[in-house]
Amino acid sequence: MNIHEHQAKKILQDYGAPVSNGVVIFDIDNLKQKIKALKIGELVVKAQIHAGGRGKAGGVKLVKDLNELSKVTKEMFGKTLITHQTGPEGKEVKRIYIEEASDIKEELYLSCLVDRESSKIAFISSTEGGMNIEKVALESPSKIITTKVKLTNEIETTDIERIIKPFELDNEQKREAYKIIKVLYKILIEKDANLIEINPLIITKSNKIICLDAKMNFDDNAIFRQPEILKLRDLNEENSAEIEASKHDLAYIKLDGSIGCMVNGAGLAMATMDIIKLYGKETANFLDVGGGASKEKVAAAFKLILSDKNVKGILINIFGGIMRCDILAQGVVDAAKETNLSVPLVVRLAGTNFSEGKEILDKSGLKILSASDLNDAAKQIVEAIK
Repeated sequence: MNIHEHQAKKILQDYGAPVSNGVVIFDIDNLKQKIKALKIGELVVKAQIHAGGRGKAGGVKLVKDLNELSKVTKEMFGKTLITHQTGPEGKEVKRIYIEEASDIKEELYLSCLVDRESSKIAFISSTEGGMNIEKVALESPSKIITTKVKLTNEIETTDIERIIKPFELDNEQKREAYKIIKVLYKILIEKDANLIEINPLIITKSNKIICLDAKMNFDDNAIFRQPEILKLRDLNEENSAEIEASKHDLAYIKLDGSIGCMVNGAGLAMATMDIIKLYGKETANFLDVGGGASKEKVAAAFKLILSDKNVKGILINIFGGIMRCDILAQGVVDAAKETNLSVPLVVRLAGTNFSEGKEILDKSGLKILSASDLNDAAKQIVEAIK
């Protein structure tokens, strides 16, 4: 689960990390009242969306007075920002963060994340912070330093020294950097975060260190024990189909292709997506209904696929183990009749109650193409949508 910059900064501040003074507004009418909490002078107006690249897309503006602040804020509210992370449809700005401008001398980069391969916490640091960090990673990877830390109650001093070594800080700055890194480590552990990114971490002209921008992502599988983090969820930033899928405990991710897929098991789902691509088409989604789905859950999954206007055909690939083929078949038939199915449907069934499932499909009166194996299923659905 992602949260907004202003929410991430509040968490950092609560844990004792230095951040700029700022306020969030949800309506232009709140502007005059909210900015009373800020020092009047240069301010930075920042669109709050769950995507990077806001600055290059016009979502971060420096203003010099209140008149300019009012003008820029009005223009930004309701604007659709298109960045390299939003996709071509972009994201509408529905909240704005306004903070006091900082006197920047240097922009650094600092992040920490769970490294599953090594079962450690990876800290990434660089002297090349700011908007072009992705370019730096591609063109000058030697400037990106990764330090892997063993999971313990507190981060070791020797590890912190390795993390901040590229920054070449003075003694006072080191004390601040120590505190910030300890805060990041503590938040990552206590709040079940997957990623915390500070970009940029700045050194001001008065030699102070400040977390100027912040991004946090939290483990969806642990969110049940983080009620305060769950309250920060912004459904406006999430795909409506993915929200609906979560209500039915479906693992669903919307993609850009034209063939909708329903599969049980993540590995089988990936294999299904791969073979569709092998035959020249792209999938419209990743959808794993799980091992013990009811016919109601299957029907919900089917409707979810059909809610995507890009779907030109559907491939259902089920290997019945815990999941019974007859339950899957009945759920598909019920949903197809309810939605007046109008796109080609190919079904490949194997495993528990296969014969009963095939009989339900055959007697349904629906135009369902039956496949003998996955290869045959992929061929058929690709041919059917040509």
